[in-house]
Amino acid sequence: MSTGLRSGQVAEAAGVNVQTLRYYERRGLLAAPARTNGGHRLYGEEAVTVLRVIKAAQRLGFTLEDVAELLETGRHRHGRPVAGLQDRAAAKLAEVDAKITDLTAIRTALAAAWEAGCDDLTVCASTTCCPIPFTDLAEEHRHAGPCG
Repeated sequence: MSTGLRSGQVAEAAGVNVQTLRYYERRGLLAAPARTNGGHRLYGEEAVTVLRVIKAAQRLGFTLEDVAELLETGRHRHGRPVAGLQDRAAAKLAEVDAKITDLTAIRTALAAAWEAGCDDLTVCASTTCCPIPFTDLAEEHRHAGPCG
């Protein structure tokens, strides 16, 4: 067997390094490749596609565990839509919207502090005209729980 792509070729085509390729293979995200008589790994073209899908899903905020589950489900669907992808995408979208809301509030507070010329947080926090809502931000963090 001499047809196929070697590890370096697959990694380069997918924009990952060889260690990432092997890690995904160990995690079961990528099927084990065929081997030459000399023991070299030979991957099919689909390996490049799978690697690109993994990297794209990660950029969208999915964990490797999420990706593994979606790939496994997809392998058993034979081309049909993956069950759960819609739900996972909706949940991820809600997370992104929440982060945007938080970042918008942070940006607004920081812009106000910059515009007001705040240079010392302790001094600023002790004045009534401080544009940073220290009390509100502390209260939001307290209600968000220990990880929020």
